Amino acid sequence: MSVLLETSAGDITIDLFVNDAPKCCENFLKLCKLKYYNYSPIYNVQPNFSLQSGDPIGPESKDGDGGSSVWGMPDGATKRTTRPDKKAFIPEFSKKRKHVERGTVSMATTPSKASLDERLAGSQFIITLGDGIEQLNGKAAVFGEVVEGFDALEKINSAFVDSNGRPLQDIRILHTVVLDDPYDDPPGFVEPPSSPVPSAEQRATVRIAHDEVLEEKNDAEQMETLRREREARAQALTLELIGDLPFADVTPPEQILFVCKLNPVTRDEDLELIFSRFGKILSCEVIRDRKTGDSLQYAFIEFGSKEDCERAYFKMQGVLIDDHRIHVDFSQSVSKLSNDWRSSTNSKTARSKGGFGGIDSLEKRRQYRGADGGRERDRKYQYVFDKDERRRREDTGNRESEVRKSRSRSRSPRRHDHSERDQDDHGNGRRHRSRDRDHRTRR
Repeated sequence: MSVLLETSAGDITIDLFVNDAPKCCENFLKLCKLKYYNYSPIYNVQPNFSLQSGDPIGPESKDGDGGSSVWGMPDGATKRTTRPDKKAFIPEFSKKRKHVERGTVSMATTPSKASLDERLAGSQFIITLGDGIEQLNGKAAVFGEVVEGFDALEKINSAFVDSNGRPLQDIRILHTVVLDDPYDDPPGFVEPPSSPVPSAEQRATVRIAHDEVLEEKNDAEQMETLRREREARAQALTLELIGDLPFADVTPPEQILFVCKLNPVTRDEDLELIFSRFGKILSCEVIRDRKTGDSLQYAFIEFGSKEDCERAYFKMQGVLIDDHRIHVDFSQSVSKLSNDWRSSTNSKTARSKGGFGGIDSLEKRRQYRGADGGRERDRKYQYVFDKDERRRREDTGNRESEVRKSRSRSRSPRRHDHSERDQDDHGNGRRHRSRDRDHRTRR
């Protein structure tokens, strides 16, 4: 025996355990046949746990009554029960049917007022969205399982829900189809000829319709702002990866003020004197060109506290300093933090490794000769050689040369020795004849 639920998230096919829970299966089948579940919302969605449905109007509606069993003779169109005394029934709890697998279907129950050991069910049912949901054992009566439509369950499981578990965009049971029904209709049961249209109470609970297409309605300015934020975030992550920032979310100090549109003649001392009336100043620096030393007409002033910086911000906007109206703002620069962090990191690394630059065997040496090791503009640069090292290299080269010569002589045949001596004698004879000629010439 099976039932097909056509939902806005997809079709779900349920097989019923008629032998283990005959009364629960009969109630569910007849309510589906009565079209009682049509347009019922899916609510109380707990991701990876369960979903709940079966209240045709919805638990958040003031017009809802929580649903009724088929023996309460509810009307398929209005969803109202005609026999309130039969609204609930006692479900079966099978010992061998537990909430073990995903897609287990069970009737939602509440404790009976007459007996605490007895639980009652109506029309609401639960479908598990995860495996091993033991918390529902003994509280929900298992009567079926999902055999097709797990993709629809996954859509419901991943839907956006509010704090009460209600999907922000409605997910509803649109139609129910009974594939096989072994039970006889109860007395007074009337099957509707067609699916009824949603009632006014049901339509009133719609927040965002299941078939409504959601589109982002952002104007060009908002889209540009979003693009810039994403681009800035990407650039910050890049600077973090290359070590230029300590972390991507670094924020500028709140006690540093940015001052611009300065007169080129304004000095650090002038600004410090003017802004010192708002509080203690830790540093005041007019930014200058490295080569020429000319003022770039902006400065950074670091106050001792955030409050002092805020007072200066509100009081000094548009003030005239050296015939220039300045502009002040809170600093957005993190260069000082980055420099401090980078210097601290490098010094810690160097100290942990030892030596110059972290290498014990490496020594700092001058590569050019000049007065006090610096550059001289009036003389050429000359390489500096270590005399001891140069002498050691020359001695080493001489020894290697003698070793190569001795090896080559030891490998040469003995007949070559005579020719070498002949060559030496021949050379000595030439040198003697040359001296004789010189002697005769001087005579």
